[in-house]
Amino acid sequence: MSVSPVSDNAMRANIFAAGAVLWRRNPTARNRFEVAVVHRPRYDDWSFPKGKLDPGETAVVAAVREIEEETGISARLGRYLGKVTYPVPGHRKLKRVDYWAAAERSGRFVPNDEVDELRWLAPDDAFAALSYPMDHTVLRRFQTLPPDTATVLIVRHGKAGSRKNHRGDDRHRPLDAAGRAQAQALVPQLLAFGADSVVAADRVRCVQTVQPLADRLGVEIAVETSLTEEEYGADPQLGRKRALELAQRGGVPVICSQGKVIPDLVRWWAEHDGVVAPNTRNRKGSTWVLSLAGDRLVAVDHIDSPLPPTPA
Repeated sequence: MSVSPVSDNAMRANIFAAGAVLWRRNPTARNRFEVAVVHRPRYDDWSFPKGKLDPGETAVVAAVREIEEETGISARLGRYLGKVTYPVPGHRKLKRVDYWAAAERSGRFVPNDEVDELRWLAPDDAFAALSYPMDHTVLRRFQTLPPDTATVLIVRHGKAGSRKNHRGDDRHRPLDAAGRAQAQALVPQLLAFGADSVVAADRVRCVQTVQPLADRLGVEIAVETSLTEEEYGADPQLGRKRALELAQRGGVPVICSQGKVIPDLVRWWAEHDGVVAPNTRNRKGSTWVLSLAGDRLVAVDHIDSPLPPTPA
């Protein structure tokens, strides 16, 4: 299942939350997986780790924060599992919770004010433990694909003003103030997916979009000519080949490119591997989250903006 976590429907809710199906390999049977279910004494229920967004926070960042706050475990997000929207009992409010698959990275559970018990269960056993049908829906989505997918993040560069108003070589057109804000906001969002290397098309605005992330990681940006609009338009096969090479290199690469490259690249990749990509606008500063099992693309998700939603 592949659904965009940011859409016009999000504005119908006035409470936003995020969570995850946190998973790990079974310690004694590494070919099996377990998911974490948590008990909240305040409600006396069993659910997945989740919680409301803090002011100025996106769902992606909130999901990772809530996992760590409730379980003590740091996690890396993977594919998007969709949203659940429901009315809040006793209030004229609608709550939306976005969910991701999330791989355990480090840490251990310590009981706290919100969660007093955590159980690692086989997915089939988790169904019986979970208190709410909506969590069953999220778990079924999780089970549709293998959990241990690799991730490639494709980012469209941030806002850079108007081409016609830029004097000089357009290759050197920089980000404007809004674009610089997007570049900073992308850092925690991309880190939530475990970003560890950075590639940018050979344009100043592309490099500037991922420079804050590269600075945070302490890595150099690899500049890629084949992913500029001009080079990709002249030879798309070369750009596609390069993207596949980056995906197969391992880790979680971030690739920043341009508006006339990314839609065709994502569409080609999805069609090549038989995946349906979201039909969504490729806005500046947006991120495509590509999930791969082995060398095959299995899911394509889209995050419309690195900036937090504004409730209606």
